Amino acid sequence: MKVVAILGSPRKKGNSARLARRVLAAAEAQGAETEVYLLNAMKYKGCQGCNSCKTETDFCVVKDDLTPVYESIRRAEVLVLASPVYFGDLSGQMKCFFDRFYAYFDNDFHSRLQPGKKSVTILTQGDPQESSFDDIFPRYERWLKLFGFERNYLLRAVGVREEGEVNSKTEVLRRAEEIGGEIVRNSE
Repeated sequence: MKVVAILGSPRKKGNSARLARRVLAAAEAQGAETEVYLLNAMKYKGCQGCNSCKTETDFCVVKDDLTPVYESIRRAEVLVLASPVYFGDLSGQMKCFFDRFYAYFDNDFHSRLQPGKKSVTILTQGDPQESSFDDIFPRYERWLKLFGFERNYLLRAVGVREEGEVNSKTEVLRRAEEIGGEIVRNSE
């Protein structure tokens, strides 16, 4: 089983990245192969709206650091998306990355991805109110389902502003390990 993780924080060791690595370590312990991409270290553009992926090809024609990432996602059984919450949404890095998923739709908006994939969305926020920003995951899960991701996990850590602060959230860390094991054990 292959698990691809996309880290959307500008901090290499930020809270969302730490949780993603915890999920990946648990998946690796169950025998999964993992790949990690740090968006902030990559050079890429957002969707150019050229529609070449609908009219000329079945992939995004923009050639940049995301080109191999999207091919890895095609081959993976699990996608991990980890992002801090900035201004009530995913980080700009993650939002720009997610916009390029448009190429995974054909001209009739049917997914080009194999159905049955799983996803893990990791969101960290400084705001300690759990109800704050609880609209983010449902919005993106809707799209993930349209792309054929049938099982979608959410892992949130609230009240974690400073780098590494998530290390004091034992319940969240435990859940990260639990999800990492589940995504491999429950594969068919």
